Amino acid sequence: MIIIFAAVLGALVLDLLLGEAKRYHPLVGFGSLVLRVERTFNRRQNDHKTIGRCMGSFAYLLLVAPIVLFSWVLELYFNDHVLIQILFCAWVLYIAIGWQSLLQHANAISIPLQLGDLNGARQAVGMIVSRDTASLEEADIASAATESVLENGADAIFSAIFWFVIAGVPGVVLYRLSNTLDAMWGYKTARFLYFGWCAARVDDVLNFIPARLTAASYAILGNTRLAIQCWKAQGRSWKSPNAGPVMAAGAGALSVSLGGAAPYHGEWQTRPQLGPLSEERIKGERQYKATANSIEQACALVNKTVVLWLVIGLAVMVIINFFERYSGVTA
Repeated sequence: MIIIFAAVLGALVLDLLLGEAKRYHPLVGFGSLVLRVERTFNRRQNDHKTIGRCMGSFAYLLLVAPIVLFSWVLELYFNDHVLIQILFCAWVLYIAIGWQSLLQHANAISIPLQLGDLNGARQAVGMIVSRDTASLEEADIASAATESVLENGADAIFSAIFWFVIAGVPGVVLYRLSNTLDAMWGYKTARFLYFGWCAARVDDVLNFIPARLTAASYAILGNTRLAIQCWKAQGRSWKSPNAGPVMAAGAGALSVSLGGAAPYHGEWQTRPQLGPLSEERIKGERQYKATANSIEQACALVNKTVVLWLVIGLAVMVIINFFERYSGVTA
């Protein structure tokens, strides 16, 4: 347990000090490999449901299994060298998380938004969301950025930490590669509807528990009553089974209205509302409207959740060590 906690703390410190690696990031090389594999195996005959899913599943295993196996072998190799093991685990987890990168992208949106630079804010928010940003107004930009911070807090930070704690280096490598493949293949388009099915389903399974732990953390650290109400009433209405609870709880925790219509591929799509709704939203529209301050509050909520998880981890480590010592004395 001490090794796990030290590695998590080390990874967070590395991310805090270094931020996201600008050059030679392993996931960049993995992304290039993914493009080659997809071009090879995603053929026209994959329009058939069974063939497409089989080819996508094979491509997923081809990309993920060897790397996970290699990471498992390395972890075993370092088992007898505690310091090296901690450094290795911390480095892998640091590569897998995107804490400071998320905050930097959020600040790049909130700062121009506060200065009234809508074009700069639109350009910045376009870096982290898939919707069309050219026509977004201030509230739309703030809502999109706040949603992204809340959702990616789970995807880019807490799910990676969860799987490292549960399954070590192979666990976090499996999660990060699966999440990357879902980000590249998990679209319900003609090209990826069947081919990306396996990556999307694996990512859903891997995110199920950590997403709900993140939602619970947001609720504890914010407006708890409203967060739980929004989670229960709105969590299942979102298109993603894991993003829904996280974003609904986060919107409630921050007392901000999110979701709603958004432009994708030239058309406005209707999405469920998240956060304070109906009479509450009508009576206090300005109070619940997303602003640049909402983005900063979402970042603060993510930071508080990082601290909460560290405190819980430290408490668990102390309790386990206490009982181990106690049982050793009485044995």
